[in-house]
Amino acid sequence: MQILESIRLALQTIWGNKLRSLMTVLGNIVAVSSIVTVVSLIQGMNAMVSNAIVTEVGADAFTIQRLPITRTDEDIERVRANPLLTLSDADAVRSFSPTIRSVMAQAQQPGSVSYREQVLDRVEIQGVTSDLDRVEIQGVTSDYLDFANFDAERGRMMSAIEVDRNRPVVLLGTETALRLFGDGNPLDKTIQIEGVHFRVVGVSKKKGGFLGTSLDSYAVIPLGAYMKLFGSRPSLALSVKPVTPALLPIAMDDATVALRVERHLKASQQNNFGLVTSDTVLALYHQATTGIFAVLVGVVALSLVVGGIVIMNIMLMVVTERTREIGLRKALGARRTDIMWQVLTESVTLSICGGVAGIVLGAGIGQVISAVTPLPARLEPWSVALGIGITAAVGLFFGLYPASRAAHLDPIEALRRE
Repeated sequence: MQILESIRLALQTIWGNKLRSLMTVLGNIVAVSSIVTVVSLIQGMNAMVSNAIVTEVGADAFTIQRLPITRTDEDIERVRANPLLTLSDADAVRSFSPTIRSVMAQAQQPGSVSYREQVLDRVEIQGVTSDLDRVEIQGVTSDYLDFANFDAERGRMMSAIEVDRNRPVVLLGTETALRLFGDGNPLDKTIQIEGVHFRVVGVSKKKGGFLGTSLDSYAVIPLGAYMKLFGSRPSLALSVKPVTPALLPIAMDDATVALRVERHLKASQQNNFGLVTSDTVLALYHQATTGIFAVLVGVVALSLVVGGIVIMNIMLMVVTERTREIGLRKALGARRTDIMWQVLTESVTLSICGGVAGIVLGAGIGQVISAVTPLPARLEPWSVALGIGITAAVGLFFGLYPASRAAHLDPIEALRRE
């Protein structure tokens, strides 16, 4: 009951001096709103990026590409001369190890897609774009059927025989189908890709977007047909799926050995290709966001120190204003711990009020940013608890000196104060 009474008195004091209280906790409001806003945006981005990466790369697969992930200029220069991946490389990886289930070769680039009078000028054969004049066109081998990032919501997938025999069939992304056919049925319709006729056999499920860029503006065709359109030496990437997800590390090692053997690399020579998993890309992303958190910690720490000093000064002023009240309470039998508890309660309550205001402000800023930009926001309960906990600790720490000073006032001297 004493704690509740102390909190009630503290709230009455804060409400009676609203402007002073607001200015006192301004530092806390800035600090907590910064935490909540940045954490909300980063957590929203984390979910979106993780979903996009897993969708494109696959959680149970890895990608072999011409260039590995590079971090320095020296690495870029070293891998610049890496040879293109070929179908022979895909065959070598597929036949090397029993741990590897499927190897899909794929290539992509922008292309022109049309249906009657409706023309999508640049349609990529599998790509990511939201511009109305761009669609992504992707050429794949028949192993694409084993990868979860390909599906058909309407119609069907291209069959392995159709892909192996380079039949003129196409699987459209949701946005591509919508822009070409509107609400009409696209199945079994004939469209033109780079002036060549292809029959629509299916439409994929909607994937959504990433930072305002559509993931559904693409067309998938057999790789042989793709090579007839864009040349016989495309820049390939190989998607590799092990027999089971648990064999992913072993499959990566086997694929590395297979390619080194296929390319006659000596033991002293480095790999002239790169292996990428969804975890690799996510690790790079999280490494980048670590810098954002570091900046956030600096801003928050500075704001909290400033806010704590302001709270301490205001509480010292409050102690001075209440000197006679404190002296009277001590004369009536209040102990030092009672006086100290009262001042600390007011300090902590004042600081937490600033934290709550910061949480509301930060959540609002995050939602506004999410509404007007492609950046998503997701309020995390732990960031709310962290904001309240930090502000409570600041109020407690910076309230100790004013509380101690009030508790050690001599009641006789205090009663003499005017």
